[in-house]
Amino acid sequence: MSSTFDTVANIISETCDIPREKITPESHAIDDLGIDSLDFLDIAFAIDKAFGIKLPLEQWTQEVNEGKASTEQYFVLENLCARIDDLIKAKGA
Repeated sequence: MSSTFDTVANIISETCDIPREKITPESHAIDDLGIDSLDFLDIAFAIDKAFGIKLPLEQWTQEVNEGKASTEQYFVLENLCARIDDLIKAKGA
C-alpha cells in the first residue's frame, strides 16, 4: 500500500505532466511545481476520488484570503498530505 504522499505525487505527475522525481514532500504545489488553479482543481478532484474524501478547498481558500492561514499550510505537499490523512481519519471516526 502506497503512502498518502506517493498517491498524491503520482496524481500530480499524471495530471500535470511533471516528472515524478521532481515532486518532493517539501514541494510547494504553486511556487515550486508551477501548478495553476485549474490544474489544482483537477488534482483535488482526483485526490477526493482516490481517498474517498472531499477536500474543503473553499474553506482553505477563504482562510488564505482572510490571512488566517498561509498558502504553505495547504500547498506544501507534506502539509497537504497531513490534512488528507486527517480527513481520512475523521471520515473513519
